[in-house]
Amino acid sequence: MMIFILASGYLFTIYLLLALAKRTGNKTTSNNTALTHTGNYTQEVSVTPNVTEASSVR
Repeated sequence: MMIFILASGYLFTIYLLLALAKRTGNKTTSNNTALTHTGNYTQEVSVTPNVTEASSVR
């Protein structure tokens, strides 16, 4: 009986997490499409290596 209670709790938790992920996924998708249609925003990223020491582990 204990295994049945634990298994049903596990399945219920997975169901709730999937429902929450689906709900938040829909919100972020609609917000991102609204932002992309309002204007063209470009982000410039500069990558500069900042290596001061190289070590070899053997």
